[in-house]
Amino acid sequence: MYRRRTFGGRLFEIGNYAFLGFAALLCIFPIIHVLAVSFSSSTAASAGEVTLWPVDFNLGSYRYAITKPQFLTSFLVTLERVALGLAVNMLMTIFAAYPLSKERGELYGRNVYSWYLFVTIIFSGGLIPWYMTIKQFGMIDSIWALILPGAVPVFNVIILLNFFRQVPKEIGESAFIDGAGHWTVLSRIYLPLSTPAIATLVLFTCVGHWNSWFDGLILMSSPAHYPLQTYLQTIIANRDMSLFVSASQEDLKLLSQISDRTLKSAQIFIAAAPILAIYPFLQKYFMKGIVMGSVKG
Repeated sequence: MYRRRTFGGRLFEIGNYAFLGFAALLCIFPIIHVLAVSFSSSTAASAGEVTLWPVDFNLGSYRYAITKPQFLTSFLVTLERVALGLAVNMLMTIFAAYPLSKERGELYGRNVYSWYLFVTIIFSGGLIPWYMTIKQFGMIDSIWALILPGAVPVFNVIILLNFFRQVPKEIGESAFIDGAGHWTVLSRIYLPLSTPAIATLVLFTCVGHWNSWFDGLILMSSPAHYPLQTYLQTIIANRDMSLFVSASQEDLKLLSQISDRTLKSAQIFIAAAPILAIYPFLQKYFMKGIVMGSVKG
């Protein structure tokens, strides 16, 4: 039935759209500004002439960042970390969340396990015990040092087990009556109904591994094993001046076109581009109901 909107309702709608539009601009403006700076010359960026459009357009900062062999090596290390980390984290999250989502009588000691996981969110052993434990297992300067210490993301486990608890238990009970086991119920019922949660956790995991830089700086003794974010952080903290020592005329011309500000802006977008590319494909799952239409009658 059509309901006629009142003047107050229209005024509220206009104000709501205006507020949300202003908030969106506040979020988009810095991104556009940094992108414009990355494509601008060093002189224009240093003089503060760049706002939302590049001034003296050039790609010098991007060429400087991606032509170095260390950049490609670090990029491949990060791809390996994301692939292995995503597989390990999601498997451990699913295998931990499914049994913990069961009722008290179905899993002995469920509350003990739940509280154990919850305590790990509040308390930490500290940086030194964390490092000593990883060193004791011989994982220093190994890709597994970036993956196994965080193999069970407790926050993700809590999110997923809450989604599993929302799945009507009648669905699982009917499957058990028909002879299905826990593996069948998990793979053919719980996981398909939890697609929005799985997609969200996949995005969280990918972003977490992609943006992590501190553990690579601490656990990797060789710069050749640095992930991309660790490599970029070292460049931002200490700009590599070695090129000025034995640089050719072409290199000097390239270096004259860039500055710390344009280089940092280019590095920000190089690091953020893959996440910005996959986010639109996963965002649609955030708005879907988890068990919409799963129970009929």
